[in-house]
Amino acid sequence: MGSKKTGVLIGGSGLIGGTIVNFYKNRHADTVDIRAPSSKKLSIREENDIRRYLTEVKPDFIINAAMANLGSDAQLAFEVNYQGPVNLARAANTLKIPYIHISSSATLPPGSNLREEDTLPITPKLSNYAKSKLMAETTLKLMAEKEGLDYSCVRLAIVYGAHDHKIQGFHRLFFSIADESMPVLFTKKNTLHSYSNARKLPYFINHMLENRAEFSSRTYHFVDKNPVDLATLILTIKSYLHLNQPKEIYVPYWIANSGKKGLNMLLRILRRIGLKATLPPELMFLESFYKPQTLASERLKKSSFIDPMPEESIFTRLPELVVYYLTRWSHENLISTYNENLEMKKPVEQNFISNPQKLINDMHARGIGPFSDMLQSSQTPANEGRSGLNHEYPSTGKTGNINSGSASPVVENFYRG
Repeated sequence: MGSKKTGVLIGGSGLIGGTIVNFYKNRHADTVDIRAPSSKKLSIREENDIRRYLTEVKPDFIINAAMANLGSDAQLAFEVNYQGPVNLARAANTLKIPYIHISSSATLPPGSNLREEDTLPITPKLSNYAKSKLMAETTLKLMAEKEGLDYSCVRLAIVYGAHDHKIQGFHRLFFSIADESMPVLFTKKNTLHSYSNARKLPYFINHMLENRAEFSSRTYHFVDKNPVDLATLILTIKSYLHLNQPKEIYVPYWIANSGKKGLNMLLRILRRIGLKATLPPELMFLESFYKPQTLASERLKKSSFIDPMPEESIFTRLPELVVYYLTRWSHENLISTYNENLEMKKPVEQNFISNPQKLINDMHARGIGPFSDMLQSSQTPANEGRSGLNHEYPSTGKTGNINSGSASPVVENFYRG
């Protein structure tokens, strides 16, 4: 066996980055040494940090899963979501290695069956998050065309998964339901969105790295095959938690938006008297709760990648996610209103009761032949571990301080468009 490859992943503390690191450490420890430097070792906002660290490590590939918080100001969004990724790409191009960039469906308009090319125009009115992500995609594409950059862009929709230390995105929605702070439905009927499974993503990234000729210089929508109705998802979570709300009452958008504006005015008043409070940054996407956004995945389906868990979706993973996050949030004293005696059937138990054929198919897919390595392992010292097993099973799952002073002219141009 040849020497290990070295990979550098930026953003390892987040849900996506942490899941990728876990994947390589558990499944490819013999062939890949994955590095996930903290911001103290490598700040994506500092070009010199990027140049120094990557010169020292000399990696075989780079994965960028870093992102500024949704509510970040113009300077932080510019530096983390645009300038940093471009500098990482420049370093990757210098080293002549692949660069995998994780992007977002925030770069797309509302609509159904949106293709990879259906991006928004870059305008001043875009949120800092969407604008910076779109700018990064634009420059990376140009670098591939003009400079020969070997990159792939993976565009995610609403991400779900376990082991997320932040309460944002889907997990903010889940938290609002569990905390009983959502009395009614802030959406309308039949509002569909695409969802991305964090647990599947590392398989796709690894496949892209092993097949560069097919995936280089291309953008892919990595989403579940079936879109999800927002109201159905909310009411399903409610039923799992045995709660009485939210009530199945649909609040019109104009009322919800008026309420958001009113709360913003109240918070500005409170800040003047020394009380600091902010609205969840996800409210910048309030309009999306009322407009569908589903991403086409035909390009992914036509590729050589094979979905390792084709039947898995947000609904099949809900029992696991409910138990995980309720336990976590209750230990952190973030919620206390749910039924602590709640018992959830695990996915295997649910399928055994209602869909035993699926368990049979899963077992057959994993393998039912003799243990080919059993005789070998019996002659191997126990302390050598189990790294020789061939079967793989699905596993579960940057910001910095803003510099004081006024923003630079570059950042001012970013903010103003």
